[in-house]
Amino acid sequence: MTDPMAGPTLVLTAAVAVLFATGFHLMLQRSLVRIVVGFMLLGHGANLALLLAGGPAGSPPLLGGDDDVEMADPLPQAMALTAIVITFGVTAFLLALAYRSRLLTGEDEVQDDVEDRRICAEERADPDTWTGDPVEGNQEPARQDEPPDEPPDAPPGDPSGKPPRGDGG
Repeated sequence: MTDPMAGPTLVLTAAVAVLFATGFHLMLQRSLVRIVVGFMLLGHGANLALLLAGGPAGSPPLLGGDDDVEMADPLPQAMALTAIVITFGVTAFLLALAYRSRLLTGEDEVQDDVEDRRICAEERADPDTWTGDPVEGNQEPARQDEPPDEPPDAPPGDPSGKPPRGDGG
């Protein structure tokens, strides 16, 4: 005999997969609104996964009820309710950040960090510190196990080079 919950469980599992895949795809976009919508879809997928993990519906989890029907597990429902509240709060915060960014920059896209690009270009120019870039192809990285060629200028602690006093002051 087949399980009557096999059909809905399979459909809900597919819905969780679609929500997670779409949410991750949208979060990788550069538009702030798409990032917020992707976060919301991830939250909905997580809530659905929590309710799906609770198993089939049963009688209300109250004492003194029908003994012949198995009670529903209240823990996944409580976790889903908590996740809904947390997702709502984080979504409101992300929307406020997106609105503020829109007011300051006049556009919805996340900009490249110029300072990160400058540091990366400097590291590429110096072959001794270049460790490879995982995004643009990991070209031959520099060896990190070699000792430094120069001794440090000052002892650790005080940048002036004076030895620390023993009286604590």
